[in-house]
Amino acid sequence: KGKTYAIRGLNMYTETYGKGQPLLIIHGNGGSMKDFINQVPYFMQHYQVIMADNRAQGRSTDNSDSLTYEQMADDYAALLDAMKIDSAYVIGWSDGGINGLLLAIRHPEKVKKLAVTGANLWPDSTAVYQDVIDLIQPGYKAVMQKANLTEREKTSKKLLRLLVEQPNITTSQLNTIQCPTLVIGGDHDVIREEHTLLIYRNISRAYLWILPNSGHSTPVVYKNQFNATVADFFASDFRDINKEKRFN
Repeated sequence: KGKTYAIRGLNMYTETYGKGQPLLIIHGNGGSMKDFINQVPYFMQHYQVIMADNRAQGRSTDNSDSLTYEQMADDYAALLDAMKIDSAYVIGWSDGGINGLLLAIRHPEKVKKLAVTGANLWPDSTAVYQDVIDLIQPGYKAVMQKANLTEREKTSKKLLRLLVEQPNITTSQLNTIQCPTLVIGGDHDVIREEHTLLIYRNISRAYLWILPNSGHSTPVVYKNQFNATVADFFASDFRDINKEKRFN
């Protein structure tokens, strides 16, 4: 069912599917909940799937002149409160993965388990491949230099600034995440593999999954493997694998 929630100065459009434990799915920059058409039919069989369009994206409004990932993470915490949901399983893709990490950092009580794919902690070339940065920079510079912007261009400016200037998450902040976390990336993702590994290594209860022959769109190109692996992670107890257990 579609429903709009008036929270934190915006009208946030949501849809829910299925019944069971709440599962919040968060989309990436410039996208919408439609990006998860490959996940909803699968997960709604066992979960109450909750999707929302991020502020300034999809069917959610936003009248502010700037945008931060922290702001969006707080939006999702407020949304769960408005829906009277204490905590949820969370899947985040790309910017949605960043939002998922920040939700677990800023509102740890809201996240049962977290699966993130294609997330990064900061925007420079130590995290994102330089050729990807080179693709984004011309559009960013053009919109930053333009004086009179249409409403659509204002939104584009906010989203491009997110990509180029944010996030700014420290490894110390990651260290505070206590929920079991599955960190996912493609071996040819827009995010460097070593950066995905850095995220994994700084969350105490984390698993790592790097998909071979994969770019950034792991939930789309490898939808069946993605759905099954994330579902198994949610359904299974987290294992601490050390000492002699490493041989298993």
